[in-house]
Amino acid sequence: MLLETIKNANDIKKIPPDKFPQLAEEIRAFLLAHVSRTGGHLASNLGAVELTMALHYVFCLPEDKIIWDVGHQSYTHKILTGRQEGFDSLRTLGGMSGFPKRSESPCDAYDTGHSSTSISAGMGYVCARDLKGEDYHVISVIGDGALTGGMAYEAINNASALKKNFIIVLNDNEMSISENVGGISSYLSNMRTTEGYFELKAGVKNSLNKIPGFGPAAIKQIHKTKDSLKRLMIPGMFFEDMGLTYLGPIDGHDCNRMIQVFQEAKRVSGPVMVHVKTEKGRGYEPAMRHPARFHGTAAFDLEHGIPLNNNGKANYTDIFSTVMRKFGDREEKVVAVTAAMPDGTGLKRFRNMFPDRFFDVGIAEEHAVTFAAGLALGGMIPVVAVYSSFLQRALDQVIEDVCLQNLHVIFAVDRAGLVGSDGETHQGCFDLSYLSMIPNMTVMAPKNKWELSDMMKFAVSYDGPIAVRYPRGEAYDGLEEFREPIVRGRSELIYRGKGIALLAVGSMVKTAEAVREKLLENGENPTLVNARFVKPLDKKMLDSLAKDHEIIVTMEENVKSGGFGSAVVEYMHTAHPEIQVLPAALPDVFMEHGNPEKLKEKAGIDAGSIYNRIKEAR
Repeated sequence: MLLETIKNANDIKKIPPDKFPQLAEEIRAFLLAHVSRTGGHLASNLGAVELTMALHYVFCLPEDKIIWDVGHQSYTHKILTGRQEGFDSLRTLGGMSGFPKRSESPCDAYDTGHSSTSISAGMGYVCARDLKGEDYHVISVIGDGALTGGMAYEAINNASALKKNFIIVLNDNEMSISENVGGISSYLSNMRTTEGYFELKAGVKNSLNKIPGFGPAAIKQIHKTKDSLKRLMIPGMFFEDMGLTYLGPIDGHDCNRMIQVFQEAKRVSGPVMVHVKTEKGRGYEPAMRHPARFHGTAAFDLEHGIPLNNNGKANYTDIFSTVMRKFGDREEKVVAVTAAMPDGTGLKRFRNMFPDRFFDVGIAEEHAVTFAAGLALGGMIPVVAVYSSFLQRALDQVIEDVCLQNLHVIFAVDRAGLVGSDGETHQGCFDLSYLSMIPNMTVMAPKNKWELSDMMKFAVSYDGPIAVRYPRGEAYDGLEEFREPIVRGRSELIYRGKGIALLAVGSMVKTAEAVREKLLENGENPTLVNARFVKPLDKKMLDSLAKDHEIIVTMEENVKSGGFGSAVVEYMHTAHPEIQVLPAALPDVFMEHGNPEKLKEKAGIDAGSIYNRIKEAR
């Protein structure tokens, strides 16, 4: 097998290009065999096999820098840099990351995980290279989806001023940015990047400039004629107008053609866009038919493409989806906003039933939030459905455009807390802290699936900025009998005891139940409170607990700094300094990838760890 000959970076250069179709087939078989067992990002990686091979054949790693936007399409890159063995532990605790990691390999030039950052980072590399007088190539690989993010256009606009080589590869696997006009486009791409073309262009310009009176006017007319011709014949004039040399579109599964174009791109002085057309899920029929389903997949049956260990139980996103569909029927003012995640956030059903009230703004969280502010001012009730770690990208807009104006915008914050296998860039560990610090914001977290429904109903009836945060995964169906009406700023007393009070936020109520059982077995009679609201804080409940409790334990799937526990500590220190508060929260580190339950244990917020802390405090 050809794949067995690749042990280190640049080993692909030892394989003749006429053997590349065989190598691509072996890589796809390798990816399918491993990702079907571990789960991971599949469709995007199957589509980027030949593109990655061509890049590795033309460029030298780690000297040259390849920056993968988002990074979920970097599996072939990892294979070609000697990390085949790491796929046995892909995305598991202590195992190989599903994203580029500089700590993992010197061939990973940039730690990625969020979208639309690669061109900015690449431009930084280019400027640093030129300032230091170094000589290497920088290649930013960005997908057509990521190109919907405004940051990418900010970077392109800035990159147009560069005088030295910077290669941007547009991996277009879905959105048709331009039609391939065949031979003319290919011919012009080749002609415009040959050394002879640039020498001729410079020579003609210099000669004309020496002719008094006539030269400058002639140059101007030639430019106008050339631009008009280019607009007729070159599909990438949008990028040309932004100051980039455009090459393409190119078949992203034709290695020989890509190798040729990448060699041409290396000769361009300044920024150059290479437009590559690929097919998501290529080589695996289920992924080709359902690329969204196989974007990020759990372990699955390779023969049929069906997920393994699917118990059929609803997750929190499913509950949110059902609630939004019902609101679509009952409340005409409710509209839904998402940033390129209609499936992931559960808005697909709402979109299908109420297309006029559904807005997918692309990967543009900042725009999504300010757009929602405008919708609210226009008399609608916008629900912005977004992952916790992606909402971070729009924090300024949440503060300035929504909360400062005290607008009725609902933030449905999915994937809050530890999400597991995607690791540091996707853990939703900060939202309680950054949302709670903002004036006018109300922050809630449900203990189970019924409370998520109740909180969404409360949020729609409320008037002001409000966030409902809920975790990834199966929705908890315990404590069904406890369903008090939701009142702003009021927590829910589940079990009344004395001595020790357990105050839990959202998903941690289930953990608090387990801690309570351990304490009951040890002769204690603890109180269990479902906090419900992180902001405003239920100070009346805290005052009540202070009368017959010595220890208050707060529990949250959020960093300790600025979170729920910090707010309780601050209040109790002032109002009831005699009460001991034990905050159980995530530490001041970026949590790595791995199983969420194992991560909780490592972070000390599992039931056993919290119980041991209470025993020590007693």
